[in-house]
Amino acid sequence: MDPLHYPPKPKPGDRVAIVSPSGGLPELFPLPYELGLRRLREDFGLIPVEFPTTRVLGSSPADRAADLHAAFADPDIKAVICSIGGDSQITVLPHLDADVLRANPKPFFGYSDATNLLTYLHTLGIVAYHGGAIMTQFGRAGAMHPITADSVRAALFTSGPFDLVENKEFGDIDVPWDDAAAFEQHAAEYRMTESAGWSWLRADRVVEGPSWGGNLEILSWLAMADRNVGDPARYAGGVLVLETSEELPSHVEVYRILRNLGERGLLRQFDAALIGRPKAWAFDRQLSAEDSARYRGDQRTAVERAFDEYNPGALLVFDLEIGHTEPQVVLPYGGLIRVDGPARRITVTY
Repeated sequence: MDPLHYPPKPKPGDRVAIVSPSGGLPELFPLPYELGLRRLREDFGLIPVEFPTTRVLGSSPADRAADLHAAFADPDIKAVICSIGGDSQITVLPHLDADVLRANPKPFFGYSDATNLLTYLHTLGIVAYHGGAIMTQFGRAGAMHPITADSVRAALFTSGPFDLVENKEFGDIDVPWDDAAAFEQHAAEYRMTESAGWSWLRADRVVEGPSWGGNLEILSWLAMADRNVGDPARYAGGVLVLETSEELPSHVEVYRILRNLGERGLLRQFDAALIGRPKAWAFDRQLSAEDSARYRGDQRTAVERAFDEYNPGALLVFDLEIGHTEPQVVLPYGGLIRVDGPARRITVTY
């Protein structure tokens, strides 16, 4: 995989764009959005600049693309941050002007449905950042998780190596976004679950390479639409990043997606894969602790099965703090990741 270009980083006092390329959910849920903006200003010293569709539900894909063009082209904007994900960002891709984004590279932060834009920027040779949305990480009710805050701060402002932190507890039970009391400072109490930390498979080697991947469901949509994936050989020697969403895809679906990516020749390209701890609770599927644990275990089995069939030599690390559970660390998308199996250490280059 050819090395990608790291855009210049913002510094405190700079203006950053806040965009909603998946849809204007801040209109529907202003509490986490306003809290996220306040933290961006007060805790990170950045000036958020909203664009026309940021708080508008039902805006057209063309209008959302226009916001992205304006954000990247504005020389006073030093980074672009998604408000939240969704499920329609793929419809924005045909409206994007690659020349505008390529000529004005900036750090872009998002995950989940933003896998669409992460992969798009990757095709342009631009390193982006998987994680750090306004409504979920910056706007976490009560307080921003310190591991998340440290990672976001490093990804935003610094360049160079950053060791990821292995956390021995996690949370995936959400706070209602329309509960005003929960969004008072330090009011929310998150139910955290103990974990054994990262789980390593075939950790007898060191793998270092650029990353690619993202949300598994979105990757499957991109593959079906034949967008942003391209020749599998371009990812040879890289590190695959995978996580699943709050829609809680079944282990059968997870296996089938990975099997089909394997049939496309993708899985065998990666020497290592980092798999996020699956979110196993949602408001419409409030699983018990036992059912949640079973769900996570079944998903791991599905991932292992697919790699056993399509890349049995890959180094795998499970239950990372990436994606939809708390805390969340930011990964450089297309940037360098070093996975040191013997030392049980993961270092990213921001």
